Amino acid sequence: MSFSAKKSLGQNFLNDENLLNKITDLGNISNEDVILEVGPGTGKLTERILNKNPKDLIVIEKDVRLVEYLKKKFGDKIKVINEDMMKFPYKNFYNKRLIIFGNLPYNISTQILAKWIKIENLENFCKKFVLMFQKEVADRIIAKSNTKNYGRLSILSNWKMKIEKIIDIEPSSFKPQPKVKSTLLVFSPLKEKYNLKDPKNLEHVTNIFFSQRRKMIKKPLEFLFKDFQNIARQLNLDLNLRPQNLDNITYYQICEKYEKLID
Repeated sequence: MSFSAKKSLGQNFLNDENLLNKITDLGNISNEDVILEVGPGTGKLTERILNKNPKDLIVIEKDVRLVEYLKKKFGDKIKVINEDMMKFPYKNFYNKRLIIFGNLPYNISTQILAKWIKIENLENFCKKFVLMFQKEVADRIIAKSNTKNYGRLSILSNWKMKIEKIIDIEPSSFKPQPKVKSTLLVFSPLKEKYNLKDPKNLEHVTNIFFSQRRKMIKKPLEFLFKDFQNIARQLNLDLNLRPQNLDNITYYQICEKYEKLID
């Protein structure tokens, strides 16, 4: 049975057999694992995940047509939830150590990633994320300081996770073909991470810096701290640098100082 993809839902169905097998293998699925697949489409990856015999497989699908199709195709072998992945109550799974698979709709990919990153005790919620993004977004996620793609998204993403780029994927692997390349990334939550009280503070700090990324860092520091020169001394910051010159660890340190200030 074939489905026409809904543009409004950002649907592009992956149909490359080798790639589907590769994605499944990246999960290292055992019979102890609970799997969450977001945006399963017509269930091609779902089928391969089931063949690995996980303990449970839950899929979240917004498109009612596909929900009915998946229920008929897999019956009680999987649990199908008809929900928007942005509105789904992930807190119900906080201690499951899920493996999450997702070919994320381009229009909400950064929002859903940020939502997951903000989950407290992320390492208890998820063991591993195997996710596909538009290449341009993936480049921003994995970017290092002193590069043009480096910014708020890479700083937030690398705060709690180790990120590995697997492969770039051509449009021809999808139906319908998107206009851009995609990239497959694997995220592993870190056991040891910089201890910040609230991710919203990190978002605020990075927003202040990167809203004027060509300006020197003196201005955003001055905006955040009355005694900015003292903060610069403590963190050994050169005030003539620009936001993209500071590595992600430095931003976590600045955020830690900011949190003490507003506490």
